[in-house]
Amino acid sequence: MRYWLVLLLLAAALIAGALAGMLIGHGSLHDLRLRGIFLELRTCRLAAAGLAGAALSVGGVLMQGLFRNPLASPDVLGCSAGAHVGGQLVLIATAGVTGLAAGSAPSWLVQEMAMPVGCLLGAGVSLVVLMLVAGRATGLATLLLCGVILSSLYGALSAFLTSLGQDSWQLGRALVAFSLGGVDGTTPQTLLMAVPLLAISLIAAWGWGRSLDLMLAGEEEAASLGVDVPAVRRWTLVWTAVLTATAVLLGGGVAFVGIVVPHLCRPLVGVGHRALVPACALGGAAYLVWCDDLARSLPATGEIPLGVVTGMIGAPLFLVILMRSRREGLA
Repeated sequence: MRYWLVLLLLAAALIAGALAGMLIGHGSLHDLRLRGIFLELRTCRLAAAGLAGAALSVGGVLMQGLFRNPLASPDVLGCSAGAHVGGQLVLIATAGVTGLAAGSAPSWLVQEMAMPVGCLLGAGVSLVVLMLVAGRATGLATLLLCGVILSSLYGALSAFLTSLGQDSWQLGRALVAFSLGGVDGTTPQTLLMAVPLLAISLIAAWGWGRSLDLMLAGEEEAASLGVDVPAVRRWTLVWTAVLTATAVLLGGGVAFVGIVVPHLCRPLVGVGHRALVPACALGGAAYLVWCDDLARSLPATGEIPLGVVTGMIGAPLFLVILMRSRREGLA
């Protein structure tokens, strides 16, 4: 009974954030000529924030279950950084056609779906490397080290691409905005690609919940209970990569959601993954929708990037989580 009450409250928070978001933003809904346009733009934006928040939160649940550590996040694999670099490459490749910079781009890239495809391909490259390492690794430490190396490599590539775009003010601004995170440019076509990816990943994450529950006791203990540990490891990597790529193609660089939301939901619904996945999906969606509302409503010369808001909220919460984990002997 308590579990369903928690889900109901999280759903109510999501609906309240969405309703508030429909009233916040540039332009007035009282203008009948532009009301439809404003409503469509805000609906796409809120949907993107909710989907990205759900993807990052469930990805955090999977990573924390795999590494048996509440401080793990989807970023540790490098797939998020890979998706980010893929998106930046598409921005540069399509710059000549979109008007961001002078240049030329292959015709097959000049589509609204180019950015999502680039993010998915970037995450896919990281996933291939991780799968190769996972097939040979005997422990999670090697996998974690590989993720750290990939993140560092992609970070350097991202800085290099950003430096290339500085010759054009508009392109440089687009690259920086994508790095800082935001859902303001989401189109219906992007949402149509993201929804099935997220739905399939959420179902798969819920399906692997029992195995991840047993993995919490350790890989050797889980194997003795009949769990196919290599398969759990591989598929957890796959679905986390899909979730992080989905989040990046919707919102760019948004930090701390995958750590904060699962940690906040765990005391409410327990540590069982089949209970955590739906709760974190709703909680993550509500959290990022409210963060986006805050980004649009704070007084500033312009709109505050969503990644800045999540960082300002998530970093202090992460410090609290870290100190509590140290007291409990988990870190």
